[in-house]
Amino acid sequence: MRSILKFLMTLILIAVIAAGGLLGWLTAVEFQPAPVEKAELVSSGVNSPVKTGEDLSLLCWNIGYGGLGKNEDFFMDGGKLSKPQDRNVALAYLDGIRGTIAEQASDLVILQEVDSDSSRTYGLDERSYLDQGMSSESYALNYSCPFVPVPWPPIGKVHSGLFTMTKGLAIDEANRVALPCPFSWPMRIANLKRCLLASYLPVEGSDKQLVLVNLHLEAYDSGEGKIAQTKQLRGFIEDEYAKGNYVIAGGDFNQVFPGSLSIYPNTHEENWKPGVLDAELLPAGWALAYDSSTPTCRLLNQPYNPNDTQGTQHYVIDGVILSPNVELKGVETVDAGFENSDHNPVKVAFALKSDVQNPADATS
Repeated sequence: MRSILKFLMTLILIAVIAAGGLLGWLTAVEFQPAPVEKAELVSSGVNSPVKTGEDLSLLCWNIGYGGLGKNEDFFMDGGKLSKPQDRNVALAYLDGIRGTIAEQASDLVILQEVDSDSSRTYGLDERSYLDQGMSSESYALNYSCPFVPVPWPPIGKVHSGLFTMTKGLAIDEANRVALPCPFSWPMRIANLKRCLLASYLPVEGSDKQLVLVNLHLEAYDSGEGKIAQTKQLRGFIEDEYAKGNYVIAGGDFNQVFPGSLSIYPNTHEENWKPGVLDAELLPAGWALAYDSSTPTCRLLNQPYNPNDTQGTQHYVIDGVILSPNVELKGVETVDAGFENSDHNPVKVAFALKSDVQNPADATS
């Protein structure tokens, strides 16, 4: 009996030492980006400035890291899994995502949850699968950890981020702008470090720019993180507009859009409860573009079955903000049936106004 007890105590001691070692290592190598730093920027072919008055389209989509298609659930949403069964399944989801992007033929594409080298998607650099026909692209990590120790089996290495692409339109500069992290140590070390990916596109015949902001706000916090990040987002886009720039900010807000909760009431709050986007978020003249006729996101408590009205939960948490000098011409949630991602894409038609006075011009 004494030998068994000694053996068990030895196992416990080894486990404690191993856990402490892992925690110390993850702390030492924690991803700690600067408040503002240059994002990856690649351009090829001939790229042109944006023209005022020209009809353009933007596709906004959280692709669920190419691992959250119709056959998947997710452990943080009441499911069990964290990655697709094998590499071929991930590739099939990516092929479907690439096909949908190609079908929409948008001038600008902003994607969230794009893995560049993660165990959960078998080391795939998803950017190389998704940039077909695109000429300028920017990328910023918002999740970088050498080993995420949950669930079991663990997620492992994650390198994932925000990916912006244009078709024939130049990007002069791209910055990663850090957002506040609501988590303290030790939860912080293996968690996302949210950010804005701000890409600056020149506007023809002007010293102004189109500031295209790609975002993915907090998901699994108490709610204060979303609020703080949303406030910082508002401050950033207002500052850019005050410079005289055109501003479009879009992505996954992880907050239900005004009026959508009455269409898709949350009947599974025990699994995941999104925040509520404040209808007073924007100053006068700004537009919040979204389409509630089709949901933009589904709960990942189980594989997707659209006929299971009791087990399936939908949300509208993806959309776009446009500054007063950008004309909104249309917005549509593309019904992709959650085949290849737990989100549906949102497509926005717009044009930069040429007959308005920008704030910077009014004070010059």
